[in-house]
Amino acid sequence: MQHDAIIVGGSFAGLAGALVLARTRRRVLVIDAGMPRNRFAARSHGVLGHDGRAGGELLAEARAQFLAYPSASLVSGEAVAAETTEEGIAVRLADGTLHQGRRMLIATGVRDDLPAIPGLAERWGETVLHCPYCHAYEIGGGPIGVLATTALSHHQASLLADWGDTTYFANANFPLDEATAALLSARNVRIEDTPFTAVEGSAPGIDGVRLADGSLVPVKALFIGAPLRMASPLAQQIGCAFDETRLGVKIRTDGFKQTSVRNVFAAGDAATEMHNITLASADGVFAALSIHRSLIEEDAATSLNATAA
Repeated sequence: MQHDAIIVGGSFAGLAGALVLARTRRRVLVIDAGMPRNRFAARSHGVLGHDGRAGGELLAEARAQFLAYPSASLVSGEAVAAETTEEGIAVRLADGTLHQGRRMLIATGVRDDLPAIPGLAERWGETVLHCPYCHAYEIGGGPIGVLATTALSHHQASLLADWGDTTYFANANFPLDEATAALLSARNVRIEDTPFTAVEGSAPGIDGVRLADGSLVPVKALFIGAPLRMASPLAQQIGCAFDETRLGVKIRTDGFKQTSVRNVFAAGDAATEMHNITLASADGVFAALSIHRSLIEEDAATSLNATAA
């Protein structure tokens, strides 16, 4: 079956785009591996009309609404290969199944590449967090820590001072310049220069951050801005260009979410620098509008050529 659009990734960007395209009466296939980035968090916050709901509940409801359209279909599986064809795109799944479409939307997202710090991974999404706007309010104030894991970690610390008594655990690999140190001081952020060695407590709770000198700095929650990597190699495999960001790479797109590869679009965390559910959903919607426009233009050109012949 030739689909008008194949959407790889069934989380917020992918399903938002899929829903819009299904409403245009186009044949839409979503391929989903079932590994959304926010699966580690119990609740999603800051989502208009759905504040505090579990991300899995939101996605389940979105899938049901999408599949209510007669031209919509969804396959559970991992897309492992893709190639351009004369008609558009062919996508192969891990089980060998091949799906063909005129357009493809890559909405496979990113993965947080957690540093190998003892005690970090088992608390991820519960008391070790990455987004102040998504999770900091629920901490309820008190001592909050920020581990310097990227060049943007100081930005997290400056934000988090609005939610609690913030300690910035510095890292020699990411030194603070004079202006940044002054900003943190003005925000009443404590700077701890002693290297950190572990996160301790009865997981998923936290007692504090253990330092190299043996001392323990108490915190209720810990934020890190982990480096990011593509959740799927599909974009690289098919030849998409990438742009460097301060946390990793993102798929390069133009103003209409078109990648450097013909008939291939990208949306969501894999194609933007700012990440949350609302932004990913909006990006998916815009990509869908662009895909629909490109299909209309192609259909019109085909019709005109047939008439001229």
